[in-house]
Amino acid sequence: QVQLVESGGGLVQAGGSLRLSCAASGRTFSWYAMGWFRQAPGKEREYVAAISRSGSNTYYTNSVKGRFTISRDNAKNTVYLQMNSLKPEDTAVYFCAADFSDGLSSSNEYAYWGQGTQVTVSS
Repeated sequence: QVQLVESGGGLVQAGGSLRLSCAASGRTFSWYAMGWFRQAPGKEREYVAAISRSGSNTYYTNSVKGRFTISRDNAKNTVYLQMNSLKPEDTAVYFCAADFSDGLSSSNEYAYWGQGTQVTVSS
């Protein structure tokens, strides 16, 4: 089992940037593909991005392509989400997730979850 802790959320103006981190512990981090999801109030949890175990493959939902970058440092047991050109519609709680399978985009498919970090983008 792996434990995940997100950090880096906060309040930022539209057009600004934030970098989220997700630190993993418990099992060998490089065994897991990682994903980022978000959930806005009253909405379903939404897929944002994913990265393969080695970091060689990355995947994004269309609404964040060109603005967000997912990366990982297996030596530091951490996955990152660099968010640039933030928009008010990016406001949500952001969650990281882990699973043995690669390329997953559905929240139902991920086995392990962090507690989330709030991102608020003001207009």
